[in-house]
This record gives sequence, C-alpha cells and structure tokens, in this order.
Amino acid sequence: MTAPMRVLITGCHGQLGQALLAAPPDGLELIPLKRESLDLADASSCRQVVREHRPHWLLNAAAYTAVDRAESEPDLALRVNGEAPGAFAEALAETGGKLLQISTDFVFNGQQGSPYQPHQARYPLGVYGATKAEGERRVMEALPPEHFCLLRTSWVYGPVGQNFCLTMLRLHRQKAAAGDSLGVIADQVGCPTATHTLASACWRVIQRNIHGLHHWSDAGAASWYDFAVAIGELAVARGVLATAAQVRPIRTEDYPTPARRPSYSLLDCRSTREALGLTPLHWREALLQVLAHLPASS
Repeated sequence: MTAPMRVLITGCHGQLGQALLAAPPDGLELIPLKRESLDLADASSCRQVVREHRPHWLLNAAAYTAVDRAESEPDLALRVNGEAPGAFAEALAETGGKLLQISTDFVFNGQQGSPYQPHQARYPLGVYGATKAEGERRVMEALPPEHFCLLRTSWVYGPVGQNFCLTMLRLHRQKAAAGDSLGVIADQVGCPTATHTLASACWRVIQRNIHGLHHWSDAGAASWYDFAVAIGELAVARGVLATAAQVRPIRTEDYPTPARRPSYSLLDCRSTREALGLTPLHWREALLQVLAHLPASS
C-alpha cells in the first residue's frame, strides 16, 4: 500500500490554517504545527522542523500580516515573511519536498490600473509587501521551479481570526446602536477572498502538483467601501445584524495609516483557475457563505 502524502501545515491556528484543517482532501497525512512547536522568527527552527518531519509538501499559511505594525517592526516582519520561507525552501531542497507559499497582492504598487499577471515585476510600497516579496525571492532561489508554488491572494477574511469582515460586523453593530455612520476607504480597489475558497485552491495545488507563480482570489472587484456596505447588507439579510450602520465613502488621505497600500491590486487569476480546474465564486456569494458559518458569539 502506498504511504499517504505528508503535508506539513504552518499557521494552523490562523484564519487560513483553520479553513485548511476544516476540509482537507482524503488520502493525506496532515502534520499541523502548533505555535509552540515552531518559532517562525528563527530560521534554524524552520529548517529543523522540515528535516524532522520530511514532508512531501509544506504548506506555509503562516505570516506576519500586521501591515501597519510592520512599519515599526521591520526586522520581525522580515524574519517571519522573508527568512522563514527561505529557510523552509533550503531544507526542502535537501529533503526533496515541495513548498506551497502563500503570498500577497501587496507585492505590487497598484499603479497600473489593470489586474496583475503572476510574472509581473514586484514593486511593494511598504514593509509588509517588501518582506513578502523577499520571501518569494528566497523561495525561488532555493528551490527548482517544479518544487514550489507561490500563490498570491488578496484581502483574506473568514469567520474566525482578525480580519476586515469581523471588524466591520463589530463596527456596524456599534455605530448603528449609537446612530453614527461608518467611514470606509473607497479609493483602494481589490478583491476580498474568503478563507474557505482559498483553502480549496491550496488543496487543489497539492492534489494537482501545481508549481510556479500563481494568483488566486474570489471573482469580481470591490473597494473597501463596497465590501463594508455588502457586509452590512448581507449580515442584516442573514439575521447576523439587526441593523447596519450607514457607510460613508472616504479617501485614503482622509484616513492616514503608517503603511502605504496599493490603490489597485486586483490579481489576474485566469491561468490559475484553469490549472486548478476551479470555478471561482463572486466575492459577495463567498461572503454569504462566511456569514452563514460565523461562530455564535460573532
């Protein structure tokens, strides 16, 4: 009998990690790493865990994702987002394993005004994007092309963890109760991506042995304002909220943040969808599904 494929998963307590563990394909031996068993800021620890488990695939769903805080913690962000993927890749080159590295639309500067192709040059605007781009570079240097998949995604959210959707649900509830409106940026455009659809894409990468640079998001486009309005509308329709707050569109310059963000970061996912054989959900439909699976306390 053939031994099952071993898949080592980092970030299993995060929002994507939980979605991955909720619906894995049959026939895999999953090795979810707990926080206490791996220090992502320690490259030697990252190498050691690969040598110890010798996975067929390592699915790196862990990252330093605090975009604004990264501006004041660049060294930590680099260790987690840049050095850790490189260390995983170096060890996998020794053991013969493969790496699925999750990356981000923030490796682009958002200035071209049309969806980004997977092989376009990276021009990150801030520390977070720069450290994720560095992680990509190190993976590509350490592993042969057939031994890695870099899967960029955008605006990830789900029913657990810390994300824009859950924050907006809380603010809708608070602002509506106080009779206040909610100001949300309307001049940054991308695409929300639900964790359960991203998890499906990740598992399909492994099942089909997809390699190279790829993009995955849900279908459609939205500004943060559009997303916030839809969260309120659909949450009321599903009974998650009694009332939604009025949402006001504001400009990026009206809400200054430590980190610069791309104004347009849509990803061209056509080639990836074809390679994976997956039909994408429109982001509003995916949002409905997320709202249907919120924990009772949300």
